[in-house]
Amino acid sequence: MTDASISVELSELPEPKPFDPKMRRAPDRGMTLNSHDTKVALANALRYVPPEHHEIVAPEFLEELRTRGRIYGYRYRPEGRIWGRPIDHYRGRITEARAMQVMIDNNLDFEVALYPYELVTYGESGQVCQNWMQYLLIRRYLETMDDTQTLVVSSGHPLGLFPSRPEAPRAIITNGLMVGMFDTPEDFHRLAALGCVNYGQMTAGGWMYIGPQGIVHGTYITLLNAGRLYLGVPEDGNLAGKTFVTSGLGGMSGAQPKALEIAGGAGIVAEVDPSRVATRHSQGWVSKVTDDLGTSVRWMLEAAGRGEALSIAYQGNVVDLLEYLDANNVPVDLLSDQTSCHVPYDGGYTPAGLGFEEGRQLLATDREGFAELVDQSLRRHFAVLRRLTDKGAHFWDYGNAFMKAVFDAGTPEIAKNGIDTGEGFIWPSYVEDIMGPMCFDYGYGPFRWVCLSGNPQDLHKTDAAAMGCIDPTRRGQDRDNWQWISDAESNALVVGTQARILYADAEGRTAIARSFNRMVRSGEIGPVMMGRDHHDTGGTDSPFRETANIYDGSNTVADMSHHCWAGNAARGMTMAVLSNGGGVGTGKAINGGFGLVLDGSERVERILDTALEWDVMGGVARRAWARNDNAIDTVVDWNRANGGRGHVTVPNISDTSLLDRLVD
Repeated sequence: MTDASISVELSELPEPKPFDPKMRRAPDRGMTLNSHDTKVALANALRYVPPEHHEIVAPEFLEELRTRGRIYGYRYRPEGRIWGRPIDHYRGRITEARAMQVMIDNNLDFEVALYPYELVTYGESGQVCQNWMQYLLIRRYLETMDDTQTLVVSSGHPLGLFPSRPEAPRAIITNGLMVGMFDTPEDFHRLAALGCVNYGQMTAGGWMYIGPQGIVHGTYITLLNAGRLYLGVPEDGNLAGKTFVTSGLGGMSGAQPKALEIAGGAGIVAEVDPSRVATRHSQGWVSKVTDDLGTSVRWMLEAAGRGEALSIAYQGNVVDLLEYLDANNVPVDLLSDQTSCHVPYDGGYTPAGLGFEEGRQLLATDREGFAELVDQSLRRHFAVLRRLTDKGAHFWDYGNAFMKAVFDAGTPEIAKNGIDTGEGFIWPSYVEDIMGPMCFDYGYGPFRWVCLSGNPQDLHKTDAAAMGCIDPTRRGQDRDNWQWISDAESNALVVGTQARILYADAEGRTAIARSFNRMVRSGEIGPVMMGRDHHDTGGTDSPFRETANIYDGSNTVADMSHHCWAGNAARGMTMAVLSNGGGVGTGKAINGGFGLVLDGSERVERILDTALEWDVMGGVARRAWARNDNAIDTVVDWNRANGGRGHVTVPNISDTSLLDRLVD
């Protein structure tokens, strides 16, 4: 047990610290609080600070609120670089607590985080926690806790350490869970300014982000399968000679150029923020850079003509790029978009006609004017995409709420029925056509692991062990996985901690996790944090993304994500996380995630008996009940193999001709 008295309070007053002018900063979120709410916001932030420091700190907090729209507590940010150091460099009584510190700090690494000073990891607004006082308190609790305690974190606020047991989670985390009638962007914005909610995105507030690598395998699979589905690329082929045009080089979207080159294609990614272009180019995630439209298109066409893989960053607006392609009748095979359209009016989408800094300035001085320009640009964006798809290009929504943003901008014709979004949109989301039927319905999703030692050799060994667990002849997905992991090291995917991403099903994840746990037990590698993106088979309910291929009417029901979260907590995952939001924005998704520290113990072996299987198959079961053919096949196979352990309910399929005859 711990000492009788636990003290983690922020009794000291740190000195103010300078900002590195080269670092990206979050935009002003807008000060919209009235006098009463402003006082509440200040009182809420001052709860972390001893009263003797309030006279000094309160004016700073008010200035942050007025100029940034949020209270971040910059004074309390630790001095120097934050990064995911090797686990042995952290203080703590148990491995799990030190592992969580590694993950938190990796999310805030200057090389990883989008706006590190504002604790934003990725997705324009996805934060580890709300302010630096919370960060310090979380760290102190983790340095103190033992395996009889659970840390409870509510929207970034460490509620406290509570008595628990070794088999229970070490952290229960929630982010921004709103009561239904108040779950609106406007209410969320107000509560974020008050310091009451945190937008955890999918893995920022769940502490499982691993940089752009965390999405690159899924992006690679999406591109490869888009080629197979739309362009007739053979199962064992790649995108050589094919072209792809999209936008975004941020935390998630920055995976696109790397994935495109791995898939063998040639393409252009438009990005308005010069710092993001520079970052991705310096990291080797995009090969060529230009701010000239003609040059970018020429490079793409020449590479495709030679069958060479090439990624190009066009530093400029994607609408300008698309209109250039249209005006010059440039043929393009594949089109998508990864601007941050879940927050288009908060800086996630820069309108055509404005440079990046111009957009930020207008956002700070005239939010209504900025919003009107966003709407105008989205309407232009839609119009040119429609012209290009009429010419033969294939477009899909990349789960960033782009089509919903276009609809909200006053373009009802993007809806299938021309009236509302209830029947979907005229173009598919990537989950509807690709990831849903080809991956999620079989249980394949973004499984990941982090070598907590920080040793690249540990990552090399885990790659080899994972390959040994994959039978490339079992399914096409396994063939793709085997190829992916065999090439992973040569593709130089690591940004931040020594981590890897691999789309795997329940059987594959469990086999790999057991292999790693044995390696930790034998001393071959250090401990490993295993988890996934919440964008997975059963983790997230989101009608515009993860549940976009659920057609029984339940795509807006959030039971699955809650079941996933509760089941993971019950089975003893190290971290069990439930959040409002994700890539499509608050109010449009609920997502559940987890992290599990593989420490070599028998306790972890017992968790692996059921935990990963539940985490995946709970989602496949829901998809099967929605009458998804591939999911039904998967649960029938599972039932056959697990007759003595459990059973998934299988739907009876009705005759559509009977229904047509009765209703029509």
